[in-house]
Amino acid sequence: MIAQRDGRFIVEAPLHLQTATALLAQGEALFGAQDAQLDLSAVESVDSCAIAVVLGWLRAARAGGHRLRVVAATPAFMSLASLYGVSEILFDGTERPASEPV
Repeated sequence: MIAQRDGRFIVEAPLHLQTATALLAQGEALFGAQDAQLDLSAVESVDSCAIAVVLGWLRAARAGGHRLRVVAATPAFMSLASLYGVSEILFDGTERPASEPV
């Protein structure tokens, strides 16, 4: 569900209620152990659980003394982050929508 390529961790599954528990656990193990760049550009669908999962990964990274940086996200995910008022927490201004080349 989360693949590592070219120095990035790429989520290759929908981020919604049905996948949230498994993705949260996988990401917590990965991002709590190392600095990471997160690429959400391959996520085909999202719901509000996507925000909770990514915030959980961010919490795990910080708890482990590491940094998690979202470097690419779909417009749908970016819209949800804006709707919930967490864009400033998740994005540092360098992320690209999925439609832009990385």
